[in-house]
Amino acid sequence: MSDDEMKEEKEPDLRSPDVVTKYKCAAEVANKKLFTGSQIALIYKNSKKKIDKGVAFPTCVSVNNTVCHFSPLASDESVLAANDIAKYIGCHVDGFTAVVAHTHVLSEGPVTGCAADVLAAAHTAVEVALRLVRPGKKNKDVTEAIQKVASAYDCKIAEGVLSHQLKQLVIDTNKVILSVSNPETRVDDAEFEENEVYAIDIVTSTGDGKPKLLDEKQTTVYKRAVDKNYHLKMKASKFIRSEINSRFPLMPFTARALEEKRARLGLVECVNHELLQPYPVLHEKSARIKFTVLLMPNGSDKITGVPLQEYQQTKVPDDPEIKAWLGMGIKSNRKGGGKKKKGKK
Repeated sequence: MSDDEMKEEKEPDLRSPDVVTKYKCAAEVANKKLFTGSQIALIYKNSKKKIDKGVAFPTCVSVNNTVCHFSPLASDESVLAANDIAKYIGCHVDGFTAVVAHTHVLSEGPVTGCAADVLAAAHTAVEVALRLVRPGKKNKDVTEAIQKVASAYDCKIAEGVLSHQLKQLVIDTNKVILSVSNPETRVDDAEFEENEVYAIDIVTSTGDGKPKLLDEKQTTVYKRAVDKNYHLKMKASKFIRSEINSRFPLMPFTARALEEKRARLGLVECVNHELLQPYPVLHEKSARIKFTVLLMPNGSDKITGVPLQEYQQTKVPDDPEIKAWLGMGIKSNRKGGGKKKKGKK
């Protein structure tokens, strides 16, 4: 048996009931708007060994035209008004991650107008994606379908948004679903397989669908680049890097979790020398929904996500292909585990 085969055999996946439990516990936390570490401990109890658990992605509140990654520092004094907000939260139990993003409009009564249509587009795209992320289908099937759904609402799918397969301690594997396929952004064709886990990220837009970076100074979310090394010069940079290596070795974090003055000085040098991967704050007129799905033997299990508020859309898709996708079942009648054979529906 080769090293690759041994690694694949040992890699924990959904064939283990314990792994499924950890994903679902992480999802329960994320769906409850992120508990503290002590509350996470109450949800997942295991007396045999210590289980690592915590934040897998910092809480972000992205207001109005801000698409993602806005995680304000403690000194930020912004106040929410009658605007759209999107929350993105991630939690992990023993490195098994569940993430969720939800868009909510701060308004009295049902959402109406363009805001309702962009919400409806995101919701329908999520329902279609949930039915197409299944064994035997390919990543490009999802990309093409969600674009068709958005067009039916006179919206666009935002470019540059990626959905990834999740593995233990890894939130961005090389198995990727593009939001929009274009010559500048390409990924390898991939087929979904049983016992895989995916974080599906849908961003619909009433604008041109091209999120923009307006101010690099807004960036507060980062992830350590484990394959990079550099001898830092500044004392503040060395301190911050040591703290990051200790507290956030693999998962993204927010600068809010660090000492703000030192972080402001030290993060710049770390980013300039590619020791950290920044998550820039992007802007576009949008609605965002992100969910985590387990590809179980009996069908897809969407473990994160909460219902949207009431909205009154002005457009209803009449496309027969969209209707056919929505009519597909999520659960299968097949019983038993094991890898599904290709060609078998």
